[in-house]
Amino acid sequence: MPKPISMPKPRCDPTMRHRPRPRTRFVSKRLLLPVIILIAGLLMSRLQPRYPALAPSDLPYGTFSGKVVGVADGDTIDVLYKNAEVKVRLFGVDCPEKDQAYGSRATRFTSDMVFGETVNVDVRDHDRYGRVVAWVTSPDGKSLNEELVRAGMAWWYEHYDPDDTRLSKLQDEARNAARGLWADKNPMPPWDFRKVERNARGVP
Repeated sequence: MPKPISMPKPRCDPTMRHRPRPRTRFVSKRLLLPVIILIAGLLMSRLQPRYPALAPSDLPYGTFSGKVVGVADGDTIDVLYKNAEVKVRLFGVDCPEKDQAYGSRATRFTSDMVFGETVNVDVRDHDRYGRVVAWVTSPDGKSLNEELVRAGMAWWYEHYDPDDTRLSKLQDEARNAARGLWADKNPMPPWDFRKVERNARGVP
């Protein structure tokens, strides 16, 4: 009877036992989140409908209602009127500029309060930049102008609205409570900030 053939045992390389397995490299979570936010922002900007700007000669007077489709900064928003965008500058208040302290917070405050909402716009004037200057009221009846001052996110623009005792009182309350920008010892009013910026650029 023939003997069974014995197969040689595979030899194991002893050096392989301690060799670490290659690890799959993943994108760091810290980098992944900003990338996702950037991509989502680009997609949303493409999906957002584009509206034509309203000609200065067609700017509304009186009172109208419209959906807020853009927030440029704390005191400037875009409102739909007759299927066109109207740039609305809030009357009687002045928010910090974007490069100032609390500038981005003021923008976020306005966005949280009215973006995507249908607001009531009470037109007071048209300025030289082709904007409507107005009081803006949210759907729940709150004045955006007043709420910005109350929260310490805007100054009472006394130069253009000197007789508004309501805004004056709200500003005093915010300052006494050190709310918002009043938490700083010497906050610079945006009109002074703009003047400094113009002087730095050599613009009169």
